[in-house]
Order: sequence, then C-alpha cells, then structure tokens
Amino acid sequence: MYIILVYDVGQKRVGKMLKLCRKYLNWIQNSVFEGEITKVKLKELKSLSRKIMDEEQGDSLIIFKSREEKWLEKEVIGEDKNPIDTFL
Repeated sequence: MYIILVYDVGQKRVGKMLKLCRKYLNWIQNSVFEGEITKVKLKELKSLSRKIMDEEQGDSLIIFKSREEKWLEKEVIGEDKNPIDTFL
C-alpha cells in the first residue's frame, strides 16, 4: 500500500519521530513522509510511533492510505524539499 504520513509531536520528540519515519518512508517535507509500505511494516511503525508520542501533550499522527501511488496526484508548488524521482 502507499501512504502519506504526517506527524505533529512536541519539540523534544521530533528528532526521534523523524528518525523512526525515515526508516520506513521517504521524507518529503517537515513532518511529512510518503512511500510504499507493507501492512506488517505499517503496524510496526504505528506501534513504535506510539512509544515516542505523548498524546496527553497533544501529539498526533495522521496516515492517508491508498492502494497504489498511481491513484494519487501530487502537485508541488515551490521547492520540492526531497524529490524522490531522482533515486535509481
């Protein structure tokens, strides 16, 4: 499946969440990631994210799911922070 993941966590936890998400997905903008992921890997990512997050402090994680990337149309206006089409 293809997902877009967005997180909003407290400043003290941003580095840990960034490092975790980079293990599973492609970074595209501050606190925003995208990429192909299996159901098992997504379950693992969500479980590890919950260990970092502090929901009492208002931390959140939003995941948009699609069967495949081709079902999404992405338009970037301005600088593309991390173009993934340059990977071989």
